[in-house]
Amino acid sequence: MTARRAGLLRRSVHWGLMLRRALTLGVRGLVEDDDGRVLLVRHTYVRGWHFPGGGVEANETAAAALAREVHEEAAVRLTAPPVLAGAYFNRRLNGRDHVLLFRCPGWRAEGAFRPGMEIAEARFFGLAEMPPDLSLGTRRRIAEFYEGADISPEW
Repeated sequence: MTARRAGLLRRSVHWGLMLRRALTLGVRGLVEDDDGRVLLVRHTYVRGWHFPGGGVEANETAAAALAREVHEEAAVRLTAPPVLAGAYFNRRLNGRDHVLLFRCPGWRAEGAFRPGMEIAEARFFGLAEMPPDLSLGTRRRIAEFYEGADISPEW
């Protein structure tokens, strides 16, 4: 086998392994208003209420992805760098997904929220007013951050 052919084979095997073992990364934002209420969104394509967020795209930092997603989903512009609060394994998606949760200390509303194809509702909820159909990951994080529950490594 020539050196060139061996190099092509090695690169092909490398890329094949990368595709088979590719990880996905998502971000979620814990956005609180001055009254301690938490911003949640309800998607059109999945049940329950979630922290705003989404997937990190190629060539995008996690913080940039979070800022983009929070703005797209809830018409909220982050005005201060988000603070990483935790990293979690999301077993339910594909066995290779991880979610980074950020606290968002600075933000401003940028226009009124408008329902769209992806997000049906976006609003703030007080801790005593949480909707009963919170997503499991959102419910876990709220219990951990506000109720002193043990921290789970899973979303």
